[in-house]
Amino acid sequence: MSQQNGLRVGVIGCGYWGSKHVRALSSLESVAKVSVIEPNAERADAMTRTFPAVGSYPTLDAALPHIDAVVIATPPSTHAPLALQAIAHGKHVMVEKPLATNAAEGRAIVNAARAKGVTLMVGHTFEYHSAVWSLRDLVQSGELGELYYLDTARLNLGLYQHDVNVVFDLAPHDISILNYVLGTQPTSVECWGSRHAHPRLEDIAHLRLYYDEPGVFANVNVSWLDPHKVRRVTLVGSKKMVVFDDLDAEQRIKIHDKGVSAMTSGAAEDDLTSPPMSYRYGDIVAPYLVVNEPLRVEDEHFLDCVQTGMEPLTNGENGLAVVEVLECAQISMRESRAVRIAEVREQQHRGSTGAGVTIPRQASPVMKKAF
Repeated sequence: MSQQNGLRVGVIGCGYWGSKHVRALSSLESVAKVSVIEPNAERADAMTRTFPAVGSYPTLDAALPHIDAVVIATPPSTHAPLALQAIAHGKHVMVEKPLATNAAEGRAIVNAARAKGVTLMVGHTFEYHSAVWSLRDLVQSGELGELYYLDTARLNLGLYQHDVNVVFDLAPHDISILNYVLGTQPTSVECWGSRHAHPRLEDIAHLRLYYDEPGVFANVNVSWLDPHKVRRVTLVGSKKMVVFDDLDAEQRIKIHDKGVSAMTSGAAEDDLTSPPMSYRYGDIVAPYLVVNEPLRVEDEHFLDCVQTGMEPLTNGENGLAVVEVLECAQISMRESRAVRIAEVREQQHRGSTGAGVTIPRQASPVMKKAF
């Protein structure tokens, strides 16, 4: 089928994210046919009942002759083999986060797509969110002043994954947001994590990312073991502070015109009864945000890139940058030290296969058989 007449898109996996992609893709005019690639017959039947026009195949091998592009929404440990298989057959690929479970596999996917001349995109959905666009504008315009620090929290009770820990499951969202908002990548990572309810996978973790430019650090808190669902990003600057609460549908962005400054008077410094800082309190503003569905915007962007040859906003290098941070976090947890991104990049050149997947891929016969 000519891509000019619409793209045939396969969605591998009909779980939480896969079903959302099927719905979004089915609504786009640039799509001629959506097919689900799902070995679980019950899940596949549920999708075709909801979307009667959707095709169904049990494996990627069976679907390959009938698709032009594929969205991979399967467990992270299967991302690399599925992406490499699709790319080898000349298919354009979008991979849900994270791109891979270690940087060496991520680099292999990026290199394979480049060699084959196909579009590679990573599903960092928040980079297509109007609230995150607003955060970036606030930082880049200087409205917040000098950035002091950034803080994110992504917490809930579950959902526990089968093949990766909480860092690989939840932190990619916030790392992607931070890199996008700052327009750069961290240079080193520290991470502390622990296992409580799960015997092998960390279910809570705290990351600290150091950005040499613009000289700021960011804290990332992720948990599968918290009584409250939290989806929050806080940026603190010398002029203003801003909070992005994704669970507040009415006011996702709130800009706080408040701050502190040190007392400069010599007399004040000598007087231990006077406060060491002065405090400024102003208005709280909730700016208007364009109403969009980030996942639909993301899927539409992927198809535009396939049809025009345009480089995706969240291309393979973008996805690899996030995986590098995740791998540094794994090493940091294991060795109790700060890890520089340069270390992981050197490992890529040596062909190392870093940590990240607690359960080996071959230990999942269902996935091996299914895909």
